[in-house]
Amino acid sequence: MTHTKLFIPGPVEVSKKTFAAFCKPMIGHRSGDFKKLYASIRPQLQQLFYTKQPVFLSTSSAWGVMEGSIRNLVAKKVLNCMCGAFSDKWLDVSKRCGKDAEALQVEWGQPIRPEQLDEKLAGGGFDAVTLIHNETSTGVMSPLREICEVMRKYPDVLLIVDSVSSFSAVPIPMDELGIDVLLTGSQKALALPPGLALFSVSENAFARAATMKDRGYYFDFIEFKKNQEQDMTPSTPSIGHIYALQSKLDDIFTEGLDARFARHERLNGLVADWVKRNGFEFFAAEGYRSKSLTCVKNNREIDVQALNTKLKERYHCVIDGGYGKIKGKTFRISNMGDETDQTISQLLGWLDDCLAQ
Repeated sequence: MTHTKLFIPGPVEVSKKTFAAFCKPMIGHRSGDFKKLYASIRPQLQQLFYTKQPVFLSTSSAWGVMEGSIRNLVAKKVLNCMCGAFSDKWLDVSKRCGKDAEALQVEWGQPIRPEQLDEKLAGGGFDAVTLIHNETSTGVMSPLREICEVMRKYPDVLLIVDSVSSFSAVPIPMDELGIDVLLTGSQKALALPPGLALFSVSENAFARAATMKDRGYYFDFIEFKKNQEQDMTPSTPSIGHIYALQSKLDDIFTEGLDARFARHERLNGLVADWVKRNGFEFFAAEGYRSKSLTCVKNNREIDVQALNTKLKERYHCVIDGGYGKIKGKTFRISNMGDETDQTISQLLGWLDDCLAQ
């Protein structure tokens, strides 16, 4: 079969080097070899999270940790910041966990603004806030630093941040910003196969979790902490993912964090230039656009599905045709992971060719 290269916002393309690591022979997950494997990646994970806290590995999608955060940390009421398909879903998840939940809803394409959050929290009653830093469905990146400044006014309200499509594409200094849970998934900017979630938890969040009697088991933060102290996971991990992560961390730190962040910004700029050159518009508000993907407004009313069919047939690649209620009204181009100036420039040339015919 001819391989179709993915320029969608996850899962993204996985390199041959990463796949080779993913396919290493198995080891016992309760063995000394596994402990050495986990211990070997701990310092780099903490550096990537910008934290002194432990970093946990969960064999699940990021949604597992998102739900687990609700179960571990919400005793009173959670404020779910909603600006797109994935952040909107968090309100439903909170309610399904039996929690009192309220929405801070903004129009799709707009960010969560600090003053909106401040106004909601000033009324009291909340003990947690959920935020998706980079809303993948709309290409909006909310101003995390400014939001964290607001959160400092409410020290008893814990902040849970989903960084699934921004983690390792832009710096997110967890400890400096005062984030209580920072979580991500393997299949986006980390460019690993889907199925692994990574997260870190503040001391304040551990203290809250210890008081929660119905936090469950699989995503119990206290269980993760106990096991991580012994370089273990609470339940059977995907060892292949951890080997792949070890390989990817080697790639990331060989490139250097600053160079990695600059590369994502540069490639994102190439896509932005293409959008403007071809008479399209951006769906995300000016000043709040993602650095890892671009959500393009289909103001030219092209047939997005036909465009993708041409890309697949001629060049064996695909972009994303839009998500949720803006499917077809938008399309999304990813520049995250291992993409380079060459691969993104090549894609944009292919798009020009397919649009011209």
